[in-house]
Amino acid sequence: MYKLNLGLSSYLKSTVVLAIDVIVSLIASICVLMFVYAVAASVPYSQSFILRWLFSAGGASLLAFYLTRSYRLIIRYSTLKEFGHLSLAVLVKEVILGFVVWALAGSSYVGIMRLLGYLVLLDFFVTLGALVAVRVVMLFIYQIITRRINAEHKKRRVLVYGTGGKAASIVTRLRNSTHYNVVGFLKYGPEYKDQILAGLPIYFFVNSSNVSALRDKLDIDGILFAHQSDAREEKSRLIEYCQESGLKMYIAPSIDEMKDGRLPNSGIRKINIQDLLGRSEIKISMDEIKASVEGKTILVTGAAGSIGSELCRQLARLGIKELIMFDNAETPLHNVRLEFEDNFPNLKFTPVIGDVRQLERLDFVFRTYRPQIVFHAAAYKHVPLMEENPCEAVLVNVIGSRNVADKCIEYDVEKMVMISTDKAVNPTNIMGCTKRLAEIYVQSLGLAIESGEVDGRTQFVTTRFGNVLGSNGSVIPRFTEQIEKGGPVTVTDPEIRRFFMTIPEACRLVMEAATMVTETQIFVFDMGTPIKIADLARNMIQLAGYEVDKDIKIEYTGLRPGEKLYEEVLATKENTIPTENDRIFVAKVRKYDYADIREVVMELENLSRAVTIPQMVILMKKTVPEFKSKHSVFEQYDK
Repeated sequence: MYKLNLGLSSYLKSTVVLAIDVIVSLIASICVLMFVYAVAASVPYSQSFILRWLFSAGGASLLAFYLTRSYRLIIRYSTLKEFGHLSLAVLVKEVILGFVVWALAGSSYVGIMRLLGYLVLLDFFVTLGALVAVRVVMLFIYQIITRRINAEHKKRRVLVYGTGGKAASIVTRLRNSTHYNVVGFLKYGPEYKDQILAGLPIYFFVNSSNVSALRDKLDIDGILFAHQSDAREEKSRLIEYCQESGLKMYIAPSIDEMKDGRLPNSGIRKINIQDLLGRSEIKISMDEIKASVEGKTILVTGAAGSIGSELCRQLARLGIKELIMFDNAETPLHNVRLEFEDNFPNLKFTPVIGDVRQLERLDFVFRTYRPQIVFHAAAYKHVPLMEENPCEAVLVNVIGSRNVADKCIEYDVEKMVMISTDKAVNPTNIMGCTKRLAEIYVQSLGLAIESGEVDGRTQFVTTRFGNVLGSNGSVIPRFTEQIEKGGPVTVTDPEIRRFFMTIPEACRLVMEAATMVTETQIFVFDMGTPIKIADLARNMIQLAGYEVDKDIKIEYTGLRPGEKLYEEVLATKENTIPTENDRIFVAKVRKYDYADIREVVMELENLSRAVTIPQMVILMKKTVPEFKSKHSVFEQYDK
């Protein structure tokens, strides 16, 4: 039986199908000729005509089926389209057959045209019917074999959520799956009662008890969502009902992920928290983005990080000339290199180990590779850690950004895009203030170029956004690790809330903003609705199949140094200007004089290298007066 299972993906080789089709077609032609001689007594018997008919039928069948490739159709996925293809193949056979028999017979047989017309017309329908019948029998045998295999390998019984085209397509492609058995569709509302889709019943639900009843009645293991948007829409209803009923929840791959009607090994998977937190796809002009970077050399700092590596992945698909990956983390950069060697073999890319704090190393990269566009993603980002190491935060986030910006001017870079954060808005911690100082330096430098105070042609654009889902060291990987260990899951405060965005979404917005810039600007993104972290932890525990506070507890540890209870809303009418993209806005920020901020940054560098923390923090608060520390030892300098 195991050997049978291995062969089911192809069932029969195409050459075997071709041979079967030719034999069936020839038998059909023999039957047609015998029928005509049997019912039409007036037709004179001719042995030579019979031989011509049989040889011509065999040759015409072989040639027609080969030319139309009808034998390559996968029988177990046959539809009306395949029936039409088969009909065309038989029609080609009849055209060839009729022409050859007529040409060979010539005038030796009286009434050849009339007889030949009847024979060809009848042969078309008999041959087509025989071929279809054989395919039905083959499909029936295939289903018997798969049922025998499935009896030995129990499949998960699932309902597919939804009644749209994607849901129906998923059912078609899972029909021969050895892992999943679709028993029907599921939709909200009684109006779907007693309806049929793709040969399967549509079940409905309106409350939790309906879902539990379907579980018991149909003996189902879970619900399969055809698309992430369906799962997001049902996260406050069906998802909760499934959790209460102990049903598993799955996400199906997109149609584009399927090959030859088969699912990839990693296709269907359990729903995770990212599926529920994501939002509808943002409309972004990828053609404009491609036009702005195509054929150019791009430098990405922090290329081994969550944002930097995703920027590299998206840039790799846009026809760039060369990609320079700059990062000081050896192992992560090595892993990114291996990934790109596998996934982008035709891309010219160069990984470079280096640190934005080292001016000489930066100069080497700019001098050697001459990048035309720079995406500056290198930064220290963890709030509590930077609160404990403020000098390093200044050296990387402020001095490193200054170094990159200055090299962009020196080497005539067309555009520099700096990645910032929502924590730079009214900062309450060292990390947020260092990002704000970096913004101030880059913006003031760009404005100085525009006013003619500084020579250069580089355009500077800064992009701000909030937390990204699944980034290195962020809350979701941390919660996942804690759940796998059996808990507890630690949350700082019951009311703490954060904005979230997927990493690909953030990177697309970054590139979109880069194409929109016409002057030195800071772009902010619409982050949607904030998520309560306690609810996030609760959902992740439930999605993992555990009961909150029974199997795994949630513990509250208190706000950490520099941490806010609520993050700033980036995009409001009061603090932003709208753009042509309704998810991207231009921030209204105070402008600084470049000469003044340059002196401040130089002094911050001296203080940070000397590890003179009090004077350094005081200067930061003086330069960014909205910086008010929270839950931090640096609150004393706010007085």
